[in-house]
Amino acid sequence: MAKTNITFDSAGIPLAGHLYVPDAPARGPRPAIVVGHPGSGVKEQAAGLYAQRLAERGFVTLAFDAAHQGESGGLPCGLEDPAHRVEDLKAAVSFLTTRGEADSERIGALGICASGGYVLPATASDHRIQAVATVSAVDIARQFRLGADGTQDPAVFQSMLAAAADARTTEARGEAPPVLTLFPDTAEQARALGGEHGAEGFAYYRTPRARHPRSAGFLTWTSVDKMAAFDAFSPIPLIGQRPLLVIVGARAVTSWMSVEAFQRAIGPKEIHWIDGASHVDLYDRKQYVDPAVEKLVGFFGEHLDRAV
Repeated sequence: MAKTNITFDSAGIPLAGHLYVPDAPARGPRPAIVVGHPGSGVKEQAAGLYAQRLAERGFVTLAFDAAHQGESGGLPCGLEDPAHRVEDLKAAVSFLTTRGEADSERIGALGICASGGYVLPATASDHRIQAVATVSAVDIARQFRLGADGTQDPAVFQSMLAAAADARTTEARGEAPPVLTLFPDTAEQARALGGEHGAEGFAYYRTPRARHPRSAGFLTWTSVDKMAAFDAFSPIPLIGQRPLLVIVGARAVTSWMSVEAFQRAIGPKEIHWIDGASHVDLYDRKQYVDPAVEKLVGFFGEHLDRAV
């Protein structure tokens, strides 16, 4: 398997990506899959792991950093713009259509965590995506508004919107606005703020387990008001009869969002539970990633019309 550093354009912003191509000889272009990373993640983490594993099974895959994040361009750094994240996925599909290794008629999309939300409106509005799958899917806007478990006091998000408004005013006055720090200093603080889900996020992003220098751990406050009116799930019926696979950890506190996405789909669909897995376990824990990859290989192999 060969990994190549590539760049492509997303609405005027250069994105950095890794293109994975199987080593085995092929009789023609291969089915291809765009892989989106979790919120605050980069292509070298979960998205790259899944892209590599799928390439080992015969698919051309593309993992990339979202605009304003990782190695990609776009200012300010750390902006989470849901509309542009959807555009990034479509731009990645466009890039694959230009590659001789990839079959432009057999392109799928895989989203992990926040990208599991973004791939749904991207697929709904882009008929080039023939099949779509999610792993630990969340609609990041829902998560900010309602909390990871869906029970957050509405006053919390209102206070965040107030802080976002203050940050815009600060910037308009020519001053540097503050940023929204996603992780506290210690695992204990993360657990106190976000329970076990918060502690697991800390363990993944802020320890040697998966820490990466370009995974910044903050968002601009303007990200919050861009999320306020975004709904990743409302376009799902537009996916129509293209197949959907939803992979969820049985212990994931965020599973209610994957269930909602699944329920909204009107075409061929399957929800697949990974026993024992939490939301973050499916990022990198081999005992949970292995069965998830097997399910994805079967799903994309069938629906992109080639056994691999």
